[in-house]
Amino acid sequence: MPHMSAFRSRLAPSPTGALHLGNARTFAINWALARQQNWSLVLRIEDLDHPRVKPETIDQSRRDLAWLGLNWDEEMPIQSSDIAACLETLRRLGRQGLIFPCNRTRKEVAAAQSAPHGTRGDIRYEPSLRPPDAGRTWMDPDPALTWRFLVDDTECLVQDELMGEHRFDLAATVGDFPVWTAKGPAYQLAVAVDDARQGVTDVVRGNDLLPSAARQQVIYAAIDSTPPRWWHVPLIRGEDGLRLAKRHGDTRVSSFAEAGVPSDRIMGLMALWCGIGDSDMPRPMDASEFATTFDITRLSPEDITLTKEHLAWLIDC
Repeated sequence: MPHMSAFRSRLAPSPTGALHLGNARTFAINWALARQQNWSLVLRIEDLDHPRVKPETIDQSRRDLAWLGLNWDEEMPIQSSDIAACLETLRRLGRQGLIFPCNRTRKEVAAAQSAPHGTRGDIRYEPSLRPPDAGRTWMDPDPALTWRFLVDDTECLVQDELMGEHRFDLAATVGDFPVWTAKGPAYQLAVAVDDARQGVTDVVRGNDLLPSAARQQVIYAAIDSTPPRWWHVPLIRGEDGLRLAKRHGDTRVSSFAEAGVPSDRIMGLMALWCGIGDSDMPRPMDASEFATTFDITRLSPEDITLTKEHLAWLIDC
């Protein structure tokens, strides 16, 4: 029987690549919080980033989480197989006059740029690019088109459990952002809709996604839904200061498992990165002990660096 609770969180791997040490640490924090605070925990594969999706990584993500000892109480349908609620929300936004169709290319949007880019490679959609009928009602938006959310000049306040209060001026940073493309729901719409309908009350993810919370909150407000509590955790970075990626070598969880590294070594490193223990170097620790000893108040607010010493310790077993 699935664990039942008034509070719910989700593990939401994206099959655009294998689980690496950075996102494994975020999932470990999410899992430990859920087990400590009696949240139910669901697994949801978010596979809507179509050009980058690698289908073989879907099952690999499940295996990696299970190998680490990070279990879940229920699994949701794979996101791309269950978009009816997103389509209904698009229609609702259309009836409210909150979206408009856009056939401009990314190059055209970038050419009109008058302010610095937003976060994560976003390009600001200038108000001057809006069509004359932006704000009209669309009773049945055509899902074969790209649709953008009509952003007003109101600041959006995001209250984060770890990072405190942040204000975002969406009009000045990203402008009218896409909620639908010809390929289906855009990330911001899909995540907000799925979290709302699946009863997710607590979202734990990397701090690079904090600006996304603002966009998701305006969608929540438009559909008269309450946003979740946000927990944006620090990232793991390479020694060059950049977010952990292929450039830093093979840090995939599956690669360590195949090389014979015990899972308690991976969890031990996660523990060190979460402020567990008093040593500068990790010690082996299984998931059960991690959940028992994890203390969210000891989590460093700063991003963590994966060092050569950390990697040497993992494989020296």
